[in-house]
Amino acid sequence: MRAFVALELPEPFAGEVSALARQLRPAVAGRFMRPETYHLTLALLGDIGEPEAARAVDVLDEVCERCGAVRLSADGLGTFGRPHDATLWLGIALTEELRALAEAVRSGLEERGIAYDRKAFRPHITLARRARLPQGDLPELVFPGPERAYRVALFKSELSQEGASYKELYHIDLG
Repeated sequence: MRAFVALELPEPFAGEVSALARQLRPAVAGRFMRPETYHLTLALLGDIGEPEAARAVDVLDEVCERCGAVRLSADGLGTFGRPHDATLWLGIALTEELRALAEAVRSGLEERGIAYDRKAFRPHITLARRARLPQGDLPELVFPGPERAYRVALFKSELSQEGASYKELYHIDLG
């Protein structure tokens, strides 16, 4: 199964992210993500089996009891890929508590022999895929206000013609 560990967005923040995406739709062509798919990936595990998933749950149990809630602050928009075929995302400020949580999760995965994508941690929430960005300026945007996140989860990713859907396999509250 394709899996990842992510910070779940609190409801008010997710609603404001959705409102931001609605503001962008008239100016940006692409496949916008459904609000129920919003999350902040801490570690992308890729294809794993049941034994690795069980060990990942152990990591979350151990790490999350030591970490408190994490502050989320919008930090502008960014893209991966080319302007005519990009992934558009909302950046999240890399606070010390967010960095520490991501490092603790990744370190715990490594200690238990669970492979993950080792790219540098860049906190973001994917807004759209296959996005075609306009040549000019974007409209005036209202970004989400700061909020605290309290839950980390292990998700299974399932791909289909309509895009990815995510099934929560396990979650735990921080602190």
